[in-house]
Parts: sequence; structure tokens; C-alpha cells
Amino acid sequence: MRINTTSLIASIVLALSLTGCATQANKDPLEGMNRGIYKFNDVADKAVVKPIAGAYKAVLPSPVRTGVNNFFSNLNTFISTINDLLQGKFDKAMTGAGRFVINSTFGIAGLIDVASMDGIEKRNEDFGQTLGHWGVGSGAYIVLPFFGPSTLRDTAGLVVDTVAFDPISYVHDPRDRNLLRVTKFIDKRAQYLPASDLLDEAALDPYAFMRDAYMQRRAAQIADSNGGNAHFDDEVDDAPAQELAPAPAP
Repeated sequence: MRINTTSLIASIVLALSLTGCATQANKDPLEGMNRGIYKFNDVADKAVVKPIAGAYKAVLPSPVRTGVNNFFSNLNTFISTINDLLQGKFDKAMTGAGRFVINSTFGIAGLIDVASMDGIEKRNEDFGQTLGHWGVGSGAYIVLPFFGPSTLRDTAGLVVDTVAFDPISYVHDPRDRNLLRVTKFIDKRAQYLPASDLLDEAALDPYAFMRDAYMQRRAAQIADSNGGNAHFDDEVDDAPAQELAPAPAP
């Protein structure tokens, strides 16, 4: 039985509202647990995920990988369009909807990014950004098993996007649905192979670097979502000043 989307969103917003004030002073109150999960993710990545992603990149020709990436990027456009609507950005939502339709039809189910060839803007909005847009604070920093850096708000956003907005969730056959999710995960990991190597070599404390990079990146995204007005002081004040390498997204 499918979860009622409205009830899910309402429950998450209420829970975040009740817990948001508890973590204003310290953005990483769960650091001990987070470091343990980070270590687990690092070991699992080096032992299993990274070799699979490397084989994926080595075996599949570049045009095939590009098509796979375009396909999942097109599905993400649908998620982004819904969140633009929820943020009241109707012009952006119309652009996203047009991009999704063009790539889904002329781009052969999104395998070819025809919309980018036509200069149509590509946006990445998620429900965590939507919550931030409407003033919900980030809450505590959390490291999720396999998914990596997140916050209380962004974890809630990931649940909503995955359950309610992601077209993959509406694939009827569970085997096909799981295959799509695993392929998406491996494709995403393959894109970050060079960046992960640089992180291991450059950062004295990779955990702290990843945490600070993630928090600054999300603060910048929320600020951009609000027209460049970064008025969420609890997020921006904790952000480091250094230039950031891209952080893996879930």
C-alpha cells in the first residue's frame, strides 16, 4: 500500500519543527556515531562499491555511460520540477517540466540530453532545499550508511523525494525498481572516482572536511533557493571559508 504523500510531508515538517531548535549550537552533536558510520562507509566503499564503480567505468564505453547518466538526470529533473513548484518558483517549474518532456520524448527516455543542446536550464532542487526555502533549519549533521553526508532536514527530504517524487518508486516490479536504484548508485559513484582519491590524499581529517564541505554546499544551495539571501544563520555561520570540492550526493 502506497504511503499518503501529504501525510508523510506533514509528519516530517512537524517533527523537524519540534526538533530543530535542539541542535542550533552544535551542528555535529552525533559526531561519535557519525565517525563510526563514516568509517563503515569508507571500508565498504573501498572494498566493494569503488571496485564495482571502477569496473563499470572500465567496461562500459563513454557514450553508454553518458546515456545512463542522462537517463537518471532526466528523472531527477522531474523531482526538481516538483520541488520548484513547492517553493513557488512557477517559472522555473515550467522550464523544468519542458526540459523533462523534451528529453523524455526527443531524447529517447532521457538517454540524450536534447534540452541542454537547446540551452534549456538544468536545475537540481530537492525536498531538503524546499524545507530550507520555507525556513526549516538544517538540524544535526548525520552520516547515513552508504549515502554519506546529510542532516536531519536533508534526510527527511531524501525520504520524501524517494518515496513520493522519484519516478523510480512508481515502477511496478520490485526487481526492476531495485535494479534501477543500484544502477543509479553505481553510476553516481563512478562519477566521483577522481574526487574521492583527491579527498583521501589532500585532507588531514577527511571526515571533518566532508562535513564542512557538505554544510557549506547546502547552505549555498539554500541561499540560492532564496534568491541569494542567505538568512539561515544557523547554517551559514558554521560554513568554512575554503573553496570546496564537490561532495557526493545521495
